[in-house]
Amino acid sequence: MKQAGYIKTLKWLKTNPSLDELCARYPEQWLAVQQEFTAIVEGGIAEELQIYLAQASRPVSWPKPVSGKRNDKMDAELLAFIRSRMAQESIKKLCLSMLAADAGATNGRLRFNLLNGYIAQKLLFARGLERKPVSMFWFRLFWPLVWQKKRLMPLVQPKGIYCFYSRALIVSLDKMIASRSCLEIGAGDGTLTRFLKNQGVQITATDNHSWKNAVDYPEWIEKLDARLALSTYNPEVVICSWPPAQNDFERSVFNTVSVQLYIVIGSHHQFAFGNWKDYRQQTDFDFEEDKKLSALVLPPELGAAVYVFRRKK
Repeated sequence: MKQAGYIKTLKWLKTNPSLDELCARYPEQWLAVQQEFTAIVEGGIAEELQIYLAQASRPVSWPKPVSGKRNDKMDAELLAFIRSRMAQESIKKLCLSMLAADAGATNGRLRFNLLNGYIAQKLLFARGLERKPVSMFWFRLFWPLVWQKKRLMPLVQPKGIYCFYSRALIVSLDKMIASRSCLEIGAGDGTLTRFLKNQGVQITATDNHSWKNAVDYPEWIEKLDARLALSTYNPEVVICSWPPAQNDFERSVFNTVSVQLYIVIGSHHQFAFGNWKDYRQQTDFDFEEDKKLSALVLPPELGAAVYVFRRKK
């Protein structure tokens, strides 16, 4: 691959192309990923999935292109990076397929029927796909009437929606944060920050806008990657909802001396989110799942979990 083509490919990759786009351009790489991935998934062992994702997500060092010459090492590293992106997107789709395992969610066009859609819309959204703080009272009353529950997340995840936040969760987070300075990293469409601001929390939302093809970012969400956001604001509290699996930015939270509390909203399936290697290797924070908070992340079929890291005294 010559220099011009290499640079053009890098620019295209920075636009965060979808899995379908990656597969269409690099079918041979996708076939290789499929063969590896299928063997692991069929084994059904979560630990093997964790190991596979960690290997596929290792940072790729990019050599400088050599003008007018083909560089086999450069080509190999580029393709390795592409395969790692494919593997990460495959893991996301696997998580969704677990939620969509019922026959109705896997055949034909995925959608709610009229009654199920009406109940879900009234319980979870203010308008369109704009989420609202969910009333636990009304949710417990009406959610059992929805029999197409497993269709919800596959329908909304393509727009960057990984869970729904109850009003009780927002109140509890407000009490935990109290008057301390707070920063949300990887804020996505800013729903969590919006809810906390309305509750009176002094919080700043930041995101690197890497999901701009799917997520509508409000103007008030600062375009900053997590490392720069942490060094800019030096917050006392940091919150992140569904950080990507095997990401390389959460370690910056633990290395920021101002941080006293880190709240992570994710899953009981550890391979589905966060950098668990960094969680366990850091030594400055104690952490545990807060099961009361976990129960306030909806829907319950998601298997969500809230992990709280507190700096040791």
